[in-house]
Amino acid sequence: MRLKVKAVPIKACIRTVCTSSRVDKSLAKWYQSLWQPKGNEPPYDHVVQLGDPVLRVPANLIPEKELKSPEVQYLVKHLVKVMRSYKCVGLAAPQLGLPLRAFVMEFKEELRDQYTKADYKLREMEPLPLTVFLNPELKVLNYEKVTHTEACESVRGYRADVARYREIMIKGFDASGEPKELQLKGWNARIAQHEMDHLNGIVYTDLMNRKTFTCSCWQAVNANNGRIKLSFANK
Repeated sequence: MRLKVKAVPIKACIRTVCTSSRVDKSLAKWYQSLWQPKGNEPPYDHVVQLGDPVLRVPANLIPEKELKSPEVQYLVKHLVKVMRSYKCVGLAAPQLGLPLRAFVMEFKEELRDQYTKADYKLREMEPLPLTVFLNPELKVLNYEKVTHTEACESVRGYRADVARYREIMIKGFDASGEPKELQLKGWNARIAQHEMDHLNGIVYTDLMNRKTFTCSCWQAVNANNGRIKLSFANK
């Protein structure tokens, strides 16, 4: 099913705290003023957490005439910067507070060392160079679903099993505003589906097997008598 989204000026979205037209802006502004330092506006240097309204609304299309604008180029560079600083494999604009249809992905060769050979093969992993999509659309090529464990920087400290389609195609525009399409399978298809969900107001916890929802540091919690500090920053 294709969600209806609207195009909004990129400048207006980047220069203001833009959660969505569906969220009462005065209420959102008041709520954020309770804890948010003045002048801290999206795109953030941190990843927003579940509960932030921006994660629960369909992101807006970037007008095609603005795809090559300095503002969009800045957004793309910032997404890449934050993704790499958090050492994650994908990041969508809503996770930085901007409800815009843009995401980045990267699965480096060096990540192979974090998995056993058997697990790397089982998850159908393979290197994925830095990939940028603006105004992406997803088409399922193989409706077979595969279940593996996922985590998300917007639900930091937890993980769960999620079923995803094995093979997909993404169509949209690249970082330069040029048309782009990419066929993905296995783990990289999973990353793309995860990021596409963020653009549609969906978080993996909506799709997970609830019985597998686990605190990823539960052993450390017990070993340290509960004295564990969970940081939402990248350091």
